[in-house]
Amino acid sequence: MALFGTTHWSVLVDTRGDGAQARVALETLCRAYRRPVLVYLRRNGHSPDDAEDLVQAFFGHLIEQRAFAHADRERGRFRNFLLGALKHFLSHESAAAAAQKRGGGRVHASLDDDNTDLERFLAADDTPERSFDRAWALTVLDRALRRLTDEAEQSGKRELFATLRDYVVENAERSDYALAAEKLGMRPNTVAVVVHRLRARLRELVEAELRETVADPQALAEEMGALRSALGGR
Repeated sequence: MALFGTTHWSVLVDTRGDGAQARVALETLCRAYRRPVLVYLRRNGHSPDDAEDLVQAFFGHLIEQRAFAHADRERGRFRNFLLGALKHFLSHESAAAAAQKRGGGRVHASLDDDNTDLERFLAADDTPERSFDRAWALTVLDRALRRLTDEAEQSGKRELFATLRDYVVENAERSDYALAAEKLGMRPNTVAVVVHRLRARLRELVEAELRETVADPQALAEEMGALRSALGGR
């Protein structure tokens, strides 16, 4: 339980949004999970420009109006809270008015993100909610992979990780490791062991990312299940 004492989510719900610490926690989460919100808006039929404006207005609303003040730590998860808050925001006429203010978001620059991969979400025959969950899951995975990449570089194993990265993310049989083993000058069985260890570490990093968005171990386990479901059971 101690692992959940100082997460971004617990800071928000414990203080009910009061103070600089809560604002920093929310800004951190908003910056990390901007993409799922943008995907949801696009899947709901908003144009790229209007979706960008709504993203800025929405996060500005969360940060400045302390819209998370009534979140329930014991039951709440940031993923569910974020989608619910977004739907609530869009149901009000103020959201439509905010969309007319090009560049009017109050947290514009700090929440910019790379949107080059959005089309792969928009092309899918999914509901906006399903697209949101997939974008959320891939964002968690991407952030964990970045941390794993950083660890590999810091330990002097950049080339090793670059060669094995796809094996870590995708399922592969031992028979598929021959090419990587030849490139790295290793035995295929040794490559299999390294991939196994990297996958285990990636899982730890995914859990660390999710831990920042939940309140307790049960919620973490449920979010891990939701993530696997959103990624097609990988």
